Amino acid sequence: MNGELNTELINPVEPFLRSDRMPHIWCPGCGIGTTMNCFARALIESKVDLQALALVSGIGCTGRVAGYVRLDSFHTTHGRAIPFATGLKLANPKLNVVVYSGDGDLCAIGGNHLIHAARRNIDLKVICVNNLIYAMTGGQTSDTTPAHSITSTSPYGTFEPSFNLPHLVEAAGAVYVARWTTFHVRQLARSIGEAFQKKGFSFIEVISPCPTLYQRRNKLGDALETMKYYKEKSKVRNGAPTREVGLSINGEIAVGKFVDCDRPDYQTMMREQFVESLGPRFVEPSLEISAETVCS
Repeated sequence: MNGELNTELINPVEPFLRSDRMPHIWCPGCGIGTTMNCFARALIESKVDLQALALVSGIGCTGRVAGYVRLDSFHTTHGRAIPFATGLKLANPKLNVVVYSGDGDLCAIGGNHLIHAARRNIDLKVICVNNLIYAMTGGQTSDTTPAHSITSTSPYGTFEPSFNLPHLVEAAGAVYVARWTTFHVRQLARSIGEAFQKKGFSFIEVISPCPTLYQRRNKLGDALETMKYYKEKSKVRNGAPTREVGLSINGEIAVGKFVDCDRPDYQTMMREQFVESLGPRFVEPSLEISAETVCS
């Protein structure tokens, strides 16, 4: 009837999702969906031009994000999300390029690319969902698994030292470094929005539960109990020295924005070097495509 109120409610993040690909593959209680919600809300609040946004992911549970977002997205090979994204950014500097993947993909097999992208200060926004384990392949010890954790490859407890990711990327040269958990949804969305305002290499670590493997094997409870655990154990330490924010199996989880500084990004340094070396011979590159070069 005329004048009848429309009571249909639409989730504000739904336009960012490929709903036709649902249901997703993630386990009940997995935190990756929560991080996607935060990412979508950051896009809304930041008013980022979606036509100039590209999302790149690699292999692993978090790598599947690229297939579920209604954006220009690329699902690349294992450990190669950052070099792919680097090429994308250099080919079209006008793009906002986001790398969205897991700790194994970005920091283990892709670790060399991670440190060099930070060193070069490539203008990328990297979101690393860290579930502290190799989740998709059976729950093996990963580069971020805390000491004494039980995994499929360390049934008597992990003894390898793990990466402190904020310290690693700051030492390599990142200009923005933050860490939150999937309990800190507002703070995470705000951090992602801040990263969009930065020029250079930004890195946001998100501690996320893997109830099926890591939580179960280490008797940390289900997803709800993990959220309570994150709430109790997390301590906001904005500006804390990153060497002090390493993770342990039952210790404090330092969260917050640890690094927010400025230095020239890769493309700025490259242009300055060319101008200095070539002088008047330097020609500004053009991304404009003439009508004659467009394929019919």
